[in-house]
Amino acid sequence: GIPKKPLPYCWVRSTGLDGDAHNHAKHVRPDRAISIFDLESLQELRAEGFDLRPGSAGENLTVVGLHVQNMRPGTLLRIGNVLLRLETPRKPCYVLDAIDERLKDAIVGRCGFMASVLEEGLVSAGMMIAVNQIPCDVEQFRSPCDDQTASLTKSD
Repeated sequence: GIPKKPLPYCWVRSTGLDGDAHNHAKHVRPDRAISIFDLESLQELRAEGFDLRPGSAGENLTVVGLHVQNMRPGTLLRIGNVLLRLETPRKPCYVLDAIDERLKDAIVGRCGFMASVLEEGLVSAGMMIAVNQIPCDVEQFRSPCDDQTASLTKSD
């Protein structure tokens, strides 16, 4: 559901964030366990007049400097002990109408990604994210950049 509220930390399970609520059964699937959104896209939308903050568009992770929107399905993200796989680009949902009826159209192409959880664990806001663009052995991750961090949000 939306909005999702910021958290300092949360357990990430194969089913999503501990305690996260979903408005629709279609969202309760392993390939849609976590939704990830770029802070930069959120800031663009705010500049266009939409009242958005991390979590208000329903995302679980708001990331900085990652540009997840430009990544391919299958990309692996390592956040501490947690391993996520990007599955499909996220599509706008009618629940965004509660924020602004124009948002569904404005957010197309910059709505983030849905991800599955390959390895569970605890994630904290501000953790570094390592990216592997080509799925391969988990040990082959490149070093993360200093500006790739995560912000956590979940529904009550």
